[in-house]
Amino acid sequence: MPDVIIPVLDEALALPALLAAMPGGFRPIVVDNGSSDGSAAIAEAGGAVVVLEPVRGFGAACFAGLVAAAPADGVVCFMDGDGSLDPADLPAVAAPVLDGRADLVLGARRPVDRRAWPAHARLGNAVLARELRRRTGRPWSDLGPMRAGRAGPLLALGITDRRFGWPLEMVLRAAQAGWRLAEVPVAYHRRTGRSKVTGTVRGTARTVSDMRRALR
Repeated sequence: MPDVIIPVLDEALALPALLAAMPGGFRPIVVDNGSSDGSAAIAEAGGAVVVLEPVRGFGAACFAGLVAAAPADGVVCFMDGDGSLDPADLPAVAAPVLDGRADLVLGARRPVDRRAWPAHARLGNAVLARELRRRTGRPWSDLGPMRAGRAGPLLALGITDRRFGWPLEMVLRAAQAGWRLAEVPVAYHRRTGRSKVTGTVRGTARTVSDMRRALR
């Protein structure tokens, strides 16, 4: 049974529908990163395992969820909790890891609504994807937040970033370790509620800054 790690900060509006859409055989682990809107209680009511991570940071929440995943050699998935990603895409992302064809799979986002991905966020992602292509020699189109790998090996990568550099550092370390990497397309929707990161210029700038630090 793959675990699905979902870091959240004030995602009460998106969580009910997201958890209700979780495919069979996938166990949601919602990591609450200091929400004030009751996200943790909503996640628990929706059948998720809830982990509380008081240290703020996207990477800190992802790491806490990874530590809580079991068993160590089991497949884990990651996805955002804001309603922008569809849980129905999880089986396609996890399949290459489950059947042994890949060690790390990223979901390449394909917008289904032009408002889902603001221009400044697309530009920031394109710059990072180009650098990732240069460093890994692979044709990445997106540094997507929906992804899958095995818990133990992911922990063994020794990812140190606890902010928004976490997703990039994961891929860089996996490539350096000789992992088999893959990318599959996933739907990308307009998020539910107010965006705190890629929906704002300030949030995108902060994310790009963290990822540039990870590149260094």
